[in-house]
Amino acid sequence: QLVESGGESVQAGGSLRLSCQASGDIYRGYCLAWFRQAPGKEREGIAGIFTGAGSTYYADSMKGRFHISEDKAKNMAYLYISNMTPEDTAMYYCAADPRPASCVRLRDFKYWGQGTQVTVS
Repeated sequence: QLVESGGESVQAGGSLRLSCQASGDIYRGYCLAWFRQAPGKEREGIAGIFTGAGSTYYADSMKGRFHISEDKAKNMAYLYISNMTPEDTAMYYCAADPRPASCVRLRDFKYWGQGTQVTVS
């Protein structure tokens, strides 16, 4: 199970940290990743972290303002977003998959959370 939290309304230029709590067998040896979907747009991958090695992967368009991290003790992954703009308004999802290739390509994830809404104005 994956549960996201931390989404809220923020002012442009602000920052936000989203959290993803993994439970059950989902964490060790999994890729945890963040995606987002804005209204009327396709879902896009942001970043992934492979919990076994701590390796991180970012979509080219997301490098710079997004930072993914993990807390192994809490089975959690985080997404820090800085210098936010209204274009960052979207539902943000946490996803997990045991295959390393999913992290590299940021696609084909097996498990998904319900999402957390981020609004930037």
